[in-house]
Parts: sequence; C-alpha cells; structure tokens
Amino acid sequence: MEMTTPTRPYENIDYELADGVATITFNRPGRLNSLTPQLFTDWNSALDQAIEEKARALIITGNGRAFCAGADLQGGDRDGDGLDRDLGKTIDAFYNPMIRRLASLEIPIVTAVNGPAVGAGMGFALAGDIVVAAQTAYFLLAFVNIGLVPDAGSTWLVARALGRARTLELAMLGEKLDAVDALEMGLINRVVVDEALGHEARAVATKLANGPRKALGMIRKQVGFALDHDLEKVLERERDNQREAGFTGDFAEAVAAFADKRPPQFQGN
Repeated sequence: MEMTTPTRPYENIDYELADGVATITFNRPGRLNSLTPQLFTDWNSALDQAIEEKARALIITGNGRAFCAGADLQGGDRDGDGLDRDLGKTIDAFYNPMIRRLASLEIPIVTAVNGPAVGAGMGFALAGDIVVAAQTAYFLLAFVNIGLVPDAGSTWLVARALGRARTLELAMLGEKLDAVDALEMGLINRVVVDEALGHEARAVATKLANGPRKALGMIRKQVGFALDHDLEKVLERERDNQREAGFTGDFAEAVAAFADKRPPQFQGN
C-alpha cells in the first residue's frame, strides 16, 4: 500500500492518501467532531490536496465515537470560530459551499459513518455516493429540538430518498434513526459491525478508485440531475454523457479486455 502523509498542517482534519483513495477524517473527537469555521477551512484544504494528488476516490469519516454532531453550538477552539448570530451567514459561508463542492467533485465519495450523524452532520453523511454505517451509528435531524430547521442539504437528501411522510416525521419529531432502520428505509447503503467499518469503507472506495474515473464522475452527477429533471432532459443528458464516455481510454480498454477475455485495467482517462 502506497501512502502519503499530510503536506500541510490541519487542526481539525486528518488526511491520508493510499492506493488512490484519499481519507478525510473529522478530528475533534472531544467535541464529537462538531462543525466550526476552522474545520471547514481544513476540510477544503484537504479536498484541494486530494485533487492535487490525483485521488480517484474519497472517504469521509470521523475520529472517536461520533461521525459529526452538527454545528458546535458552544463555539470553537479559537476566537471567531463560533456560530454567527445570523445563522444564514454561517450557512452561506461554510455549509452550502461544502455541499455544493462535494456534489461537484469528479471522484466518488464514500462516507463511513462511525457514530452519531446529527444535524448538519447527517446532511454531510448522506452526501456520500455510498454510505456505509457502523451498526451502532444513528442519524438524527436534531434541528427541531433546538428550534431550527434542517440544513446542509439534509432536506433534499432525505426527502429524495424517503419521500414526504418519512422526511416530515424525522424532521418534525427529531427522533433518532438507527443505522439498521436507515438501511431498511433505503436512506443508506450498508451497515456493518463497528469493527468492520474501516475495512468495508476502504474496500468500497478501492473498488471505485480502480474503476473508470471519467464514467464514475459522470454517473454521480447524472443521478443527481435525474432527481430534478423530467425524462426527456434525462435522456438527453444520458446521450451526451454516453457520447463523452465512449471516447475515453477506459472504454477502449474495456472493449479490448472483453476481446482478450480478461478484466479491464482502467487508467482513469
């Protein structure tokens, strides 16, 4: 396994790159990896590093007993690291740009939900293309419990997956949703025993990293497009993406591998 160490200092994020898979780990375990401006700054820098180092898949997870407890309501670790009194400014500055950035990435994302994913943390957990959760993890749209409304894209992500009735139930009652129940409802992809989470997430991410990078990048965006457009527009998008994919080196390699009766060796071009 080839691995790099961080080339820049991160206060609230751990970063590594191994075998084409970049792993970003929220690292504020004493605060349940709650979100602060500094964490977002580190997160963006780590994403920059992953792109510069040509990562072909991304894992997002948390250190300690939580994935992410949402916004740090008590303030961060430094002056100016707390919530703005105008929460809309905080969302415009940090939450929405990150959700948009994750959605626009050209590489697939695996979220390894190692513990509670609460509030905005639930939104970021569900932003993964493949969501793998530990058996003891849970999801919680906790906003209503503190007089707020869902953010970090969680309204869209949950409603698109579960529909109106269940989304309203989760958002308005503010009750925990266990990982196994989330799986049965179709909100996440896989649940494993806690000890197997890292292995399972890496296995999925490694498979994606070894896949056809261009096609995978288009697939993740094509599905998002399909959720918001009618059939005619989706058919047009499928045609355009298929045309582009058909000219890639990876498709040519797949055709050659089929003729040779061997597995394709995708190079990501």
